[in-house]
Amino acid sequence: MQFKVSKDFIIEVEQLIQSKNDKQLEVLLNDLHHADIAEILDELDFDEATYIFKVLDSEKTAEILLELDDDLRENILSRLSPKEIAEELDELETNDAADIIAELSQSKKEEVISELQDVEHAKDIVELLRYDEDTAGGIMHKELVKVNENWNVLTCVKEMRIQAENISRVHSIYVVDDEDRLKGRLSLKDLLTTSTKTPISEVYIRKLNFVKVDDEDVEVARIMQKYDLEAVPVVDEMGRLVGRVTIDDIVDVIKDEADKDYQLAAGISQDVEADDSVIELTKARLPWLVLALLGGFISVTLLEGFQDAMAIYKELFFFTPLIAAMAGNVGVQSSAIIVQGLANNTITGSLWNRLVKEVSLSLLNGFILGTILLLGSHLLLGVSYEIGLTVTISLMSVIIIASLIGTFIPLMLDKFGIDPALATGPFITTSNDICGILIYFSIAKLILGF
Repeated sequence: MQFKVSKDFIIEVEQLIQSKNDKQLEVLLNDLHHADIAEILDELDFDEATYIFKVLDSEKTAEILLELDDDLRENILSRLSPKEIAEELDELETNDAADIIAELSQSKKEEVISELQDVEHAKDIVELLRYDEDTAGGIMHKELVKVNENWNVLTCVKEMRIQAENISRVHSIYVVDDEDRLKGRLSLKDLLTTSTKTPISEVYIRKLNFVKVDDEDVEVARIMQKYDLEAVPVVDEMGRLVGRVTIDDIVDVIKDEADKDYQLAAGISQDVEADDSVIELTKARLPWLVLALLGGFISVTLLEGFQDAMAIYKELFFFTPLIAAMAGNVGVQSSAIIVQGLANNTITGSLWNRLVKEVSLSLLNGFILGTILLLGSHLLLGVSYEIGLTVTISLMSVIIIASLIGTFIPLMLDKFGIDPALATGPFITTSNDICGILIYFSIAKLILGF
């Protein structure tokens, strides 16, 4: 049954903290999952959260540390000594420990590393800190199980038992040569069903997927998703096995990338959260709002240029919001499909074929929507067929142009190395609004002759 944090439970925890009843506090929390305890700490103030953190065993709090909100974790770490932080990190796998150390100041980072008891663990953490956090090297684990291609099955089993002691979960058994270069992987089934004297070189699988340390994390995610991998080995420039990326790390990458794209689509230019300061939130939102405002000024200027036409055909004015809204919606739909395809690497065929397909789709959608608009405007609003036909043709034209813009812009952004998710936000909406109004009144001028 899933644990839920209740108000009564929080009150009980706070009372135990106030009375300094550490023993009862441990009994209450020890059986809970570390993610649930992190949720509880998020509900407490910093002093209470820090108190619990120091009461619980470091093996438990190390996992809790990873689940905490960034601000709370930063505050708790600031209240712990380098030695206390090192005790937490000794319980974590290398990549998790490296992520936490990376959040510390340079001086405290050095102090914490010097306090780590396991020298090999410390060396692995320092090595991971060299890599950019958005690369395979930055998210990989150093803990893995590897065997030498020159060993026999019996030797492999003995070595695997030793290596597996420090690993929470064994996804794969990797095979390397004397220079630690990755050669393949070993099937557990083959290992169990083969004679103990059989050389590993006769049974290991030579074909396997791998990534390089400087590959982008989103590319690693794409490979693991495509081939349904729970883990993928990481090699350096010389092909030596240096680590592995596991599925739990990739889930975080996918979530972060989805959050980033969602914010870009909403017109938020920086990575922010709801509880960030007003200044930070303003800095993230304001640039695109300014762009939308400028787009609004352009739209007003265009409308002003057609005020004589609206004086003659007043009905044209009432359809302006409809045309602008449809232009924005169609553009966002088209760009969203393209951005999703680019993210999943499923865009196939030439740009020309893609544009032809969008025009065909737009013609069909435009015809259906235009027919509804023509009949609805005449039967429900009493608009003349002349005006209705003008608006209908304008709508169909706007839908075609907006879908082409929505297709073309993200493809061009991607070609020039710019995140195509920008094309699903205010940029595409504003540009299509302007184009929609311009196309609407230009067609109306041609048909109505004002």
